[in-house]
This record gives sequence, structure tokens and C-alpha cells, in this order.
Amino acid sequence: MRIDLHAHSNVSDGTETPADVMASAARAGLDVVALTDHDSTDGWTEGSLAAIDNGVALVPGMEVSCRTEKGISVHLLSYLHDPAHPGLLEEITKAKYARLTRAERMVTLLSEDFPLTWDDVIHRVAPGATLGRPHIADALVAAGVVADRSEAFTSILTSHSRYFVQHYAPDPATAVELVRAAGGVPVFAHPVASARGRIVGESTYRDMIDAGLAGLEIDHRDNPEEGREFLRRLADRHGLLVTGSSDYHGTGKPNLLGENLTTPDMLARIEEMATGTLVVRG
Repeated sequence: MRIDLHAHSNVSDGTETPADVMASAARAGLDVVALTDHDSTDGWTEGSLAAIDNGVALVPGMEVSCRTEKGISVHLLSYLHDPAHPGLLEEITKAKYARLTRAERMVTLLSEDFPLTWDDVIHRVAPGATLGRPHIADALVAAGVVADRSEAFTSILTSHSRYFVQHYAPDPATAVELVRAAGGVPVFAHPVASARGRIVGESTYRDMIDAGLAGLEIDHRDNPEEGREFLRRLADRHGLLVTGSSDYHGTGKPNLLGENLTTPDMLARIEEMATGTLVVRG
């Protein structure tokens, strides 16, 4: 059984609709795929119907944007939570609004030096989608400023750039508690992806584990091998789930569906823990 537990649609920063992600998963030979858009569950309904049509099981999920008190970005995957849970819903709604106002400020700064307008960015965003830096990157590509998203993120949109603006995000331990309260299973996404920016120290892991962290996404292209060994030892010590996934974004990233996989026993444990919603199977 081939299981990929991290994929994005155009409900956040992927380039394919939720239905197209399911079709792509089937073509990639996946049996199970998780739809984990940033701070949004709006793709679940479309994805569920398409999963059944394509003979793929869907794990409804979400990637929650978090930030430590030191300003380090943390992404938390939530699987099978109740999308209507008031505490979690309030927090992600707050984060989505903060992403929007942050993007507006960044575009204002960028427009001082590049041929970029707010309309250029909005035209890259699907209706109701969670707006983020990837959409700004796409607008910069369309304007001929950079060749692709990767170049945008390693130059103009890096967190060290003068155009970068922080946005509100919950503390990782708080997010873990909210996911658990919503009946979901929280897994730390690509925890040692140092190429993306600063990574957390052991105190953050400890706080997240104490709050109810269920697992670590270890087999991910952005986790270097030495970091994966650290994560495996941590998972063994605390009895955490171990997952692998692609972090698929369509053409938005080079990541390919199924390039890293999760074992069936880990998916079974996720399903046993969850009380918020169910895996969609045809």
C-alpha cells in the first residue's frame, strides 16, 4: 500500500484543484493521500468526491502555520480533525487573516522596486484560498522578475529579505492542543528542514510532546539525513508516529507524489487516535 500524507491543492499554495490532486495521486499509483492545505479545510468536500471517483482513499487534513516565541516558523500537520471545532477554527481563521494583511504589506514593499501590484497577486489565488508568499512568487514569475517559485524564495521572498513581513501564528504547543481538542492527530511537518530557515531546539519538541504531539514527518526531501536520524531517535524515545510524504504542490514545487511514503501501520495508528472525522474510502 502506497501512502502519501502531505499534499496541497490550490485551496492554499498548490497549483491543482483538490479534484486534480486526487487524479494525480491515482496516476502516481498511490492508494492513500492526505490533503493538507495551509490553514484550510475548504478542499475536503471536492477532494472526497474525487477520491472516490479515482479509487484513492483520502485522509482529510490541514497544515497549521505556527511560530515559536523566538520567531521560528513551525508547520503542524493535523489529520482527521473536526473541521467545525470552534477553538481550532477560530485560530486558523485568525491566521488566514494575518496571512492576507501580511501579503498586502509585502506587495506594497515589493512594488517600490518591482513591477508588481496587488491585483497581480490576487489573480494568482483561487477563490477562497489561503493567500501566501507562493502566490506573490507566482506573480513575480509572471512579471519576469524571477524564473520560478524557488528562485523567488531564495532571493526576494526569503525571511532575511527587506520585503519580508511576519504574520500572526499560534505557538506550536497551543496548536497541538487545539488539534487534539478537535479530535485530530498532530504531526510535526518537516521538522529539521534547515534549508527553509531556522529550526527549533529540543525545548520546542518537549513542549509539543507534552501538549500531545502524535508524530514526526521524518521522510521528507527537506529533512537532511543527519536530522532524520535525530528524529528517529526522538520518535523511539517518546513512542511517536513516523510518517513520510511528498509535500506535493503540483507545479509549484519539484516534489513528486509518492517520493516518500508512510507505512500502513502508521496510518492505522492515526485512524485509531482520531475522533474528529474519518478517512474517505470508496
